[in-house]
Amino acid sequence: MNRTTTGWRHLLFASLALSAAMAFAELGYTTRVGPNLVTRMEQRFGPAARGYMNRWVGFGKEQRTPPMTDRLQAARGREAEALQVVNVWFNRIRFVDDSVHWSMIDYWATPAEMVASNGGDCEDFAIAKYFLLKELGVPVERLRITYVRSLRLNQAHMVLAYYPTPDAEPLILDNLENRIRPASERSDLDPVYSFNDDEVRMVQGDRRSQPSQIRAWRSLLDRLAAEASL
Repeated sequence: MNRTTTGWRHLLFASLALSAAMAFAELGYTTRVGPNLVTRMEQRFGPAARGYMNRWVGFGKEQRTPPMTDRLQAARGREAEALQVVNVWFNRIRFVDDSVHWSMIDYWATPAEMVASNGGDCEDFAIAKYFLLKELGVPVERLRITYVRSLRLNQAHMVLAYYPTPDAEPLILDNLENRIRPASERSDLDPVYSFNDDEVRMVQGDRRSQPSQIRAWRSLLDRLAAEASL
């Protein structure tokens, strides 16, 4: 087992109680998109935002029949095929650096913000895929938003990792690739930390903390709550 694969396996974790996550259980879902949110996004990003939002909501509706969890259970070792459609759909959105798109060094957009503005960077792609897969019924313990070092690009990067079972090698959903591959085939990615609604796991020293300690994640959750109140 190479060092990179070992690093991915070190990101596995013992789940904490779900109580902290339950408050945000349905935030960011296409099912929570209403006319007020669409109008707000149209005001922020222009008339095209309405069409982008409608396509996102329609895609979510299509994927809920049959439930994604049914497809993943039936895949039995071929989970990448079931996840592929979500990965490819979001990867069609434009990649735009935060400094250009949001005039900020680092900004984690909500799925609605990313879709409505038709743009985002690697964090936004990983986050949008994470929330849609949760909405489609994928258990949160199988999903880890993962901060990595892209050795090929020599820069920080973020992907979504899917663990079929707690001790399995993860599959990587990446905005740089439409094809989903296991971590062992992504030697260009060196994992640093990962998180979901429950926990942050650091590779270095196997330290744990709560995701609220990530300032950008906290800000994202606050904006998701504000969107849900519209």
